[in-house]
Amino acid sequence: MTGQNTVYLKDADACVDQVIARVGKEITLGLPLGLGKPIRFANALYQRAKEDPEIRLHIVTALSLLAPKGSSSLERRFMEPFAKRLYGSIPELVYARDVVNNQLPDNVKVSEFFFKAGSYLKNASQQRNYICTNYTHAVRDLMAQGVNVVGQLMAPGELHGEPGKMSFSCNPDLSLDILPLLRQREAEGMPVAMVAEQNPQLPWFGRDSMVDNNRFDVILSSAETDYPLFSAPQMAVSPADHMIGFYASCLLKDGGTLQVGIGSLGVALVHSAIARHKHNDIWKSVYQHARVDERFPVVREYGGTEPFEAGLYGCSEMMVDGFLYLLQEGILKREVFEHEGLQRLINEARISDKPSLEMLDVLRTEGLIDSPLRSRDLQWLIDHGIVRSSVELKGGRLRLDNDTSVVADLDNSDSRDRLQAIGLGEKLTGGVVMHGGFFVGPEKFYQELRSLPKEQREKICMTSVNFINHLYDHTYGDQKMKAAQRIHGRFINTTMMYTLNGAAVSDGLADARVVSGVGGQYNFVAMAHELPGARSIIALRASRISGGEAVSNIVFNYPHCTIPRHLRDIVITEYGIADLRGKSDEDVFLSLIQIADSRFQESLLKQAKKAGKVSSGFKLPKEWANNTPKQVRDTLAAAGKGDWFPAFPFGRDFTDEELKLGKALKSLKAATATPRGKLSTLWRAVRVNDDGRYSTMIDRMGLSNPQSFREKLDRKLVILGLQQLESPN
Repeated sequence: MTGQNTVYLKDADACVDQVIARVGKEITLGLPLGLGKPIRFANALYQRAKEDPEIRLHIVTALSLLAPKGSSSLERRFMEPFAKRLYGSIPELVYARDVVNNQLPDNVKVSEFFFKAGSYLKNASQQRNYICTNYTHAVRDLMAQGVNVVGQLMAPGELHGEPGKMSFSCNPDLSLDILPLLRQREAEGMPVAMVAEQNPQLPWFGRDSMVDNNRFDVILSSAETDYPLFSAPQMAVSPADHMIGFYASCLLKDGGTLQVGIGSLGVALVHSAIARHKHNDIWKSVYQHARVDERFPVVREYGGTEPFEAGLYGCSEMMVDGFLYLLQEGILKREVFEHEGLQRLINEARISDKPSLEMLDVLRTEGLIDSPLRSRDLQWLIDHGIVRSSVELKGGRLRLDNDTSVVADLDNSDSRDRLQAIGLGEKLTGGVVMHGGFFVGPEKFYQELRSLPKEQREKICMTSVNFINHLYDHTYGDQKMKAAQRIHGRFINTTMMYTLNGAAVSDGLADARVVSGVGGQYNFVAMAHELPGARSIIALRASRISGGEAVSNIVFNYPHCTIPRHLRDIVITEYGIADLRGKSDEDVFLSLIQIADSRFQESLLKQAKKAGKVSSGFKLPKEWANNTPKQVRDTLAAAGKGDWFPAFPFGRDFTDEELKLGKALKSLKAATATPRGKLSTLWRAVRVNDDGRYSTMIDRMGLSNPQSFREKLDRKLVILGLQQLESPN
């Protein structure tokens, strides 16, 4: 069922009028996570609710994106020019800013099922309103909240030769499943409204993502109010991140499947995968220096060291920009097809992507087609590019061109000869190299998606997250087809902490505060245990700085977990790979201690022995004792001369000055994390000598002419931070 009388409007307030006329003033608004929020419509509806207390507005969504502002005066000075440069032309999501500032009116509530990591740790209302759900259960739980209005940013089809069509583009993830459910509610008598806000800046994707305009009740479209897309700038990749990414690249199987999440660890993996493919000798020098296959034998069975000849297929809820780089470098190229039987034959190398008479014979033997060919057989062959689209079946004969027709019998020698000569296609068609549920990334990523050649764009299918994140039958493909497509799956996700008994802590803290959300992590971990040959890979840095001191991210235990210990599989830190699947508890405990930071190995071992999980006579091997940042730097340096593992492998939005300032501010923040550190830093700052060396960076911070005591102190702190970068001791 579709909207029978779609209304086209140019004014967001008029859209709000339409919504209220349709559903009344009790509104539960469902918005996509991340990029797909219709900012003009959402702002207009929220403003109307602020003005009219009779409206009860409940916004249910995830990952509401805002430009960063910084928490301290120095951070604000640093971030303001940067944010203006990147986000100055983008309207701000007003409800989200009011959430941050705790300024929501009493008649408005916002519930999210996934936060930007750490953004609401100190926001009591958002902690209370958080909805804990797996990504694949989000539609069910949104419906349970009583959603009666959906808003979505959409790409218009007119510019892409598809008049009357729109594309979900960045966010078909939940919308493809929730819209039919809302229509069902409407048929049962519940008033609903579906609002699309068109923005031609969205990259166009067809396939599952393309729908008719009349799927929506109201469409907001006005060139005067189009705006750029919200970008997520590239963050720096540390040496530890690069080492983790390198180890992960050792576990990729050529001809396999890849899922990877957002963040610097994902960037590091993509960078190392490209190095393995394009600079294999350099990559192998690091591999050999780290003695990867000797120390971590799991790579021999499940990984690889050669370039990606067969290529990878991407199947990831989030299509991170790294997948685009893998596509451009010829790595993301393994095509999958929407037919289990065809895909299975490709996997078994019984057919190739080149149509031939032998292929027809195999298809016939497997019962995928009959002979003589029927109309449905011919259509199936045409749909997959095995037979030319011009071939017709009439009266039991195949018309191959205007002058040639043969009997439709594959045993007939003349038919076979003529089919081979002029009837077969050039290559299997309809293949997909990437299934993604949503995307968000740097502006460069959006630009390159918009400029993709049509042939490459058609190999990307943005689709439902319920198709991607589990193996159950779905509208877009059944379990057998998914399993055939997802061979040699490597599902790579990150966590904050990992316990010695094999549980991952990825979304929340011991005091019940939510850091981010479960998202799809559990789905992929569980799927890795179901698919033959698949592995779940959890990545984390071995340690972090907290309160000015180093602490281990591998812990003996923790009162909260995201992934339970019975789903333990592969864990990677910058110090190596722990293969935990099917292992005894003692082996699991020791494998994790082996890849922990050496500063914490003895204490972890002591706890493990006290718990009776490790033999009291076990002693740490000497080779485990070198898990230090220096070892990481030395290993990466084995690549030889040249910066093979840069901080920004795929470009950056920060200027050179901003990078230096950012490092200085980060150093100052770490130094002032404790009361003693704060006093010491302030004392050193007031005594700092300003010799004018940093005038351009002082000017960038707006502190060239400080007036107040706070400004004068901030200036001195910046100079101190910059001096410490040059002379850290």
